[in-house]
Amino acid sequence: MAGIFQKYFGQLKSKVKSIYADSPFDCVLSLIEMKIGVASEIIALVVESSTQQEPEYNNDSSNGEVNVEELIAKNGDSPTLNLSAQGITDQNLNIVVNALGNNTTIKTLELVSNSISAAGIKLLADALKTNSTLTTLDLSNTGITDESAQHLADVLRNNTTLSTLRLFSNSIGVQGAKHLADSLRENTTLTLIDLGLNQMGSEGSQYFGDALRNNTGLKEFNIQANELGDDGTEHIANALQHNTTLTSLGIFCNQIGEKGAQHIGDALKNNKTLTTLELRDNTIGDKGTQHLADALQYNTTLTTLQLDTNGIGDEGIQYLTEALQKNKTLTSLSLSSNKLGYEALNLLITALEKNAALTSISLSSNELGPEACQHLVDALGNNTTLTTLDLGWNRIGNDGAEYLANVLSKNTTLNKLDLSYNSIGDEGVQHLANALRKNTGLKELNLSGNRINNVGVKHLADAVQKNTTLTTLVLISNSCGSELDSSAMKLFQKNTALEVKMSW
Repeated sequence: MAGIFQKYFGQLKSKVKSIYADSPFDCVLSLIEMKIGVASEIIALVVESSTQQEPEYNNDSSNGEVNVEELIAKNGDSPTLNLSAQGITDQNLNIVVNALGNNTTIKTLELVSNSISAAGIKLLADALKTNSTLTTLDLSNTGITDESAQHLADVLRNNTTLSTLRLFSNSIGVQGAKHLADSLRENTTLTLIDLGLNQMGSEGSQYFGDALRNNTGLKEFNIQANELGDDGTEHIANALQHNTTLTSLGIFCNQIGEKGAQHIGDALKNNKTLTTLELRDNTIGDKGTQHLADALQYNTTLTTLQLDTNGIGDEGIQYLTEALQKNKTLTSLSLSSNKLGYEALNLLITALEKNAALTSISLSSNELGPEACQHLVDALGNNTTLTTLDLGWNRIGNDGAEYLANVLSKNTTLNKLDLSYNSIGDEGVQHLANALRKNTGLKELNLSGNRINNVGVKHLADAVQKNTTLTTLVLISNSCGSELDSSAMKLFQKNTALEVKMSW
């Protein structure tokens, strides 16, 4: 059920988030992304019931007439034409195509969450053959099929201006993958392609693996949520042994296990260009982590590694921390939603004391508890390189907040701290507020989803009168309510450099 929901949610996400942006429901969607495995069946029903009154667009324009000409006219000379979730059909896509032909200012075209058939995509593709202005095209969640992909591939073979193509959440299968991959053998202009949440599988990834060996244009390749498995991952990893231009690889949520991690590890030992590897939401476990850790001892280019939700425990962390003590290039490491215990945390603390390169680490959703914060005190007190720390969803409570407050009173390096959803109440916030009066480094503090009442908000409002460095304070989804003391709001407003984000 969770897998079915994940795919269903991906298809709705762009549209729903655009509709409910900056509303409480938007917060719910963010929680789903962070905690996808928790009660997902129930949340799926909530999303479905919240969106089922939205019209389902098709090629019958009578199902909600859209004045596309008016939308384009209002766009004026803006370089971005956003027609997402506007009920664009094959019929009124003609108007968009004509606009592209006559307009020389539109550089970005967003058609996310419309319903466009292969015939409509052909219209668009034909227009792009003569267009020399458009650089970004977003066709996410528009019903792209293998036939549609073929039309787009025909464009890519000759187009010399399009640099970004997003095809997230469509129905591109093996044949569509073949068409697109073949075009990448000839195209040298495209620098980013997003193929996430399609149906390519291992066979489809083989076509892209072969194309990436010799492609010299792509910088960012995203093929997440395509059920590649270990075999499909091997194809991509083999390509990394030869590719000399790719800097970012998004291969998360692909059922990658230990063997797949081994293939990637082998590639990292030789690859000299990749700087970002998004490997989260897989099942590499401790042994898979060992393969990656071995590679990190040789790799000198990777700066960002995402290993969230991979079933990594104490053993895997031990391998990783041994590598971190030698690696001098990795700056960002994400280990959210794994199985980290106190032993793993202590190992990481030891690594932090010896590693001078790491600037960002995420340990959210590991249920570390307040004791973990106590262990972190010494490490953060002595560390002079870590600037970003994410401890969200760890049940640290008031005691954990107090431990961290003691660190903030002395640490001048940390500038971004996430303590969201940690059961912190007014008592814990008071400790943090006292620390903010002395702290001169922190710029962003996220306290969303805690148990902060008006008293706690007042503590923070008082504290920021003496703080001159904090620029963002997030208090979304707390217990303070809409009846918040006006005096606290006035105090916040006195600090003109501070942005306070609040909603209930």
